[in-house]
Amino acid sequence: MKLSITAPDRRSRTLWTIAGCLILFSAIFIGAWLYGEQALMTSLDARKLPPSWLHPFGTDWLGRDMFARTLAGIRISLGVGLSAAIFSSFIALILGLAAALLGRSVDTVVTWLVDVGMATPHLVLLILISFACGGGARGVIIAVAVSHWPSLTRVIRAEVLALLSSEYVTLSRQLGKGPYWIARRHLLPHVVPQFLVGLLLLFPHAILHSAGLTFLGFGMSPHTPAIGALLADSMRYLSMGLWWLAVAPGLVLIISVKAFDILGNNVRAIMDPKTQRE
Repeated sequence: MKLSITAPDRRSRTLWTIAGCLILFSAIFIGAWLYGEQALMTSLDARKLPPSWLHPFGTDWLGRDMFARTLAGIRISLGVGLSAAIFSSFIALILGLAAALLGRSVDTVVTWLVDVGMATPHLVLLILISFACGGGARGVIIAVAVSHWPSLTRVIRAEVLALLSSEYVTLSRQLGKGPYWIARRHLLPHVVPQFLVGLLLLFPHAILHSAGLTFLGFGMSPHTPAIGALLADSMRYLSMGLWWLAVAPGLVLIISVKAFDILGNNVRAIMDPKTQRE
């Protein structure tokens, strides 16, 4: 009786958490759209103002409103992180399916690539790829996408290998169906939940690493109000007491990353049959 009461409560709480995260991200994008070009507008009469009702996040050394710049920056970071996570997830999906379906030699190559990718320090690989691609948003997206697929590839490969031993897949092979037909009809419907959850869980890493690349000077232009650029610029003014230039964007970045982590874990709880039976 206790399980029948707590299970719906747990599911309802999970759905409310997902709804809250989605509302937060919608508010970020709507707020950035409403402020528009205000993130780039300067006002020399309002320079270096601390947080107030008029400027909740204060102003910078050019009088630009940090609240508007932070909203614009987190929107840019979310867009770059989402693009990188999508590309990385599709790389993981393709390689995971190929490793499980195309024979031992392909599986060996993919497994070796996964091991190399997970053993290579993320930051070094990100800097090298972004620098080779010329930096900017394109360089950041390529760097994050190319370096974040190994863990999800391993999960998808293990899931597909487990599915290949099922009776309906064995029967399809006996009927002469090829690997592409089996992948499209039998494997993809079962792998899609892991793919979506992996995409959501990759997103926080993509956001943090894209911001880190920009902070180190290997990402987007300093003139772009991305979160990494805002944090990098704020380092020059911390000794002057302008603490809000770093604290406000940093807190928004942490809250956004944590919200996406919570969103991914709750979506996994909804879609995972094992979790639903707990």
